[in-house]
Amino acid sequence: MSFARRSLAIARKEVRQLRRDRFTAGMIVGLPVIQLLLFGYAINTDVRHLRAAVADEAGTQLSRRLVADAGASQVVDVVAEVATARELQDLLREGRVSIGVAIPADFERRVARRDRPPAQLLVDGSDPALQQAASGLARLPLDARAVPPGLREPPATFSVRPFYNPERRSAVQIVPGLIGVILTMTMVLFTAVAIVRERERGNLELLINTPVRTTELMLGKIAPYVAIGMVQTSLILLLGRIAFEVPVRGALVDLYVAALVFVAAALALGLLFSTLVSTQMQAFQLTF
Repeated sequence: MSFARRSLAIARKEVRQLRRDRFTAGMIVGLPVIQLLLFGYAINTDVRHLRAAVADEAGTQLSRRLVADAGASQVVDVVAEVATARELQDLLREGRVSIGVAIPADFERRVARRDRPPAQLLVDGSDPALQQAASGLARLPLDARAVPPGLREPPATFSVRPFYNPERRSAVQIVPGLIGVILTMTMVLFTAVAIVRERERGNLELLINTPVRTTELMLGKIAPYVAIGMVQTSLILLLGRIAFEVPVRGALVDLYVAALVFVAAALALGLLFSTLVSTQMQAFQLTF
């Protein structure tokens, strides 16, 4: 038998095995479709209709036209008007707006001098997409007369002042997001594998036949992983602070409550996966 015929025979055998394994065959088609739909809709870099607040201390026709032009750009939607830039900072800290437009009282004098941007954008620097949108909005022209002769593009109308990440370090943006990524992978995997492992060893049937109720059994199985999830959250925050100098500030209680809810949801997903598979290898495949 030639080399090609032997290889073809093995290939046919593999195809027959795939056809018999309905779970793997379903993953071949299902995973690409699910990931395409998930990432296609979830990953969207188009920044539109950001909630913005305005502090127009000048109150002139030119400043009002600038605010109107910013709203007409569809990048921001003005949802609040305040008196001072200090109030803009408070709205940003409370998370009620993503961008603040601060127009000083000497706005028209700054426009006439053209020595620096006459207005300021306060932006949540924890989101790189917001910083990019603010950078584009910073060159929103006042009018045709605002462009000095000989310049190909208008001077910057706004200076951008990022909050929470003034140095624009990528680690500050990435490391906190890794909490969700790591917890999702580990919690789903640990729970799914733990249940399937009991089923493979025959221990699950023994536990079901004991006086322990099903709810008590499930809670007992996932309770240790809730604690593990909290430990992982603390470990990520600690390593992020030591290795990457990512500051941890604010209400830690709120952070851990949110992490607890997230861990519970991931564990529930792991339990769902454990009902769909029969082996630990299938649990690994479905998780990743």
